Amino acid sequence: MTSTQTAPVALPRVAITYCTQCRWMLRAAYFGQELLSTFGNQIGEIALIPATGGLFTVELTYVPSEATEGQDAQPKKVLLWDRKAESGFPETKVLKQLVRDHIDPSRDLGHSDKHGKKKDEKMEAGSEAKSEVKASTVTSEAAAVKRNPDGTICEDCR
Repeated sequence: MTSTQTAPVALPRVAITYCTQCRWMLRAAYFGQELLSTFGNQIGEIALIPATGGLFTVELTYVPSEATEGQDAQPKKVLLWDRKAESGFPETKVLKQLVRDHIDPSRDLGHSDKHGKKKDEKMEAGSEAKSEVKASTVTSEAAAVKRNPDGTICEDCR
C-alpha cells in the first residue's frame, strides 16, 4: 500500500515546464537561476518540470499583495509564458519583469528594467518592429529543429 504525502509549497512558486525531447532543460534551469539571482528570498521555490510535446511554459503561483490581513489569502496561479502561444522563448529581462509585476510591482530591476515604468507608452510605438524581429526568430528556430536520439523529430516540437 502506498501513501501520498504533499509537501508544503513555498510561495511565490515559479514552475518551468520544459520539453525533454527538445532538450530545453538547460534553458529552463538558466531562467530559474536568473530569477533566483534577481529576486533572492522573494521567491519561495523554482520547480523544473520535465515534459514532452514541445512544451515550454512558465507559471507563477503567488498570494496577491492586495489580500487583506483579516482574510485567508487564496493563492493565484498565472501563466506567464507559453512558447507555443508566444511563438518563442522569453528574453530574460521580460521574464523578470513579468514575475516582478505580480510579486513586487514597485520593485526596480535596475539596468534590465531601463524605462520599465514607461514601457507601456513605448510598447505601442515599437510593436511593429518587435513583430518583425519575432518573425525572424521563429524562422531561425524552425531551421534548428532538434532531433531525438533515434533521429526522429517530435511533431509537437516543430
